[in-house]
Amino acid sequence: MPFSSIKVNMRRLILLRHGQSTWNQENRFTGWVDVDLSEQGVSEAIAAGKQLRDTQIDQVFCSNLKRALDTALIALEAAAQENCPIIQDAALNERNYGDLQGLNKTEVEKEYGADQFRLWRRSYATRPPGGESLQDTYKRVIPYYKASIEPLLNAGKTVLIVAHGNSLRALLKELEQISDDKISELEIPTGRPIFYGEDK
Repeated sequence: MPFSSIKVNMRRLILLRHGQSTWNQENRFTGWVDVDLSEQGVSEAIAAGKQLRDTQIDQVFCSNLKRALDTALIALEAAAQENCPIIQDAALNERNYGDLQGLNKTEVEKEYGADQFRLWRRSYATRPPGGESLQDTYKRVIPYYKASIEPLLNAGKTVLIVAHGNSLRALLKELEQISDDKISELEIPTGRPIFYGEDK
């Protein structure tokens, strides 16, 4: 399920997955490990910012991980909105992949088999060893969204959320009421803003 098929009934909301990280580039499970953006990731953040130039952003929310914050800062500079306030919170962090963090995905799949690999990586409720499931991620993302972000949207503010593949998947699951089975099909690309609202 590509992100373009999602139709969120929400005004003035922009979602942005951080630009490619060095571990994305190396095909590693990243999770909560605080890695840098790759050169491509920096370029993606700049390109995302250029797409935001015509949108006045009132508030940015991002995770506590530097790849999200760096993406936000680079994008805001490219959008000529460097003074936009940013709130960081671990509730928006990527899913914790536990013992898989740092491991090459191809090697993990070879060692444990395609079925187990798919469960750890894409299922809703299955946790990797020592890590979180997408359901666990959902349980921290959604209360934070409802308490801190939704009131701003309801007040007519334009909000940019810069986060991660799984924290954004968790948010879209709630907003669109995507089923536990179907959420495994949702793919969110790095560094490409997803606009919802009356002007886009």
